[in-house]
Amino acid sequence: MPRIRAATVVEHHAQQRLALVRAARELLEGGDAEAVTFTAVARATGLARNSVYKYFPGRPELLAAVVEDAMPRWTDAIRSRMAVAGTPEAKIAAYVSSQLELVRVGEHRIAQALAGVRDAAVVRESAVRAHRELLTPLIGALTELGEEDPRRTALLLQGIVNAATTAIEAGDDDVVMTERAVRMAVAAVTGAAAGG
Repeated sequence: MPRIRAATVVEHHAQQRLALVRAARELLEGGDAEAVTFTAVARATGLARNSVYKYFPGRPELLAAVVEDAMPRWTDAIRSRMAVAGTPEAKIAAYVSSQLELVRVGEHRIAQALAGVRDAAVVRESAVRAHRELLTPLIGALTELGEEDPRRTALLLQGIVNAATTAIEAGDDDVVMTERAVRMAVAAVTGAAAGG
């Protein structure tokens, strides 16, 4: 039996589970979800392959846990930038720029790798929840701005972010793309508000 390096068995279990999730995340940073196997994750954490099954019934649940682990970093970064913005327009600008900053530093590679996972409903469900959580602060800023349908508008603005993400990942200049995406997003909502 492996030595427990925590105050309780429950804490040890939580530590081992987190180590497995972090190992899977590191493998995903290479951009290939197929690299995340129980054998590779076990090797990275020093556990036996069959021990991984004590924490996750299958690979999809492990990948879903990676999404759940990564999402707070994204939402915290976005929310903290939006919190210091003084106006709804500045909050929208912060929403766009903070996401594209995360793309620039490579955080999006994990989401991109996970998008290629086939036949994994549990991963898709985690991604849908994560995406909904990501849109929440933007919906709040749009509501504050007086937008009549903030949820749909948020989805459209996220489309601008997604297009800029694709361009940056294809090698376009991240500073130029971020500036343009911010201008487009702010102009879209202020123009729509002015147009009534």
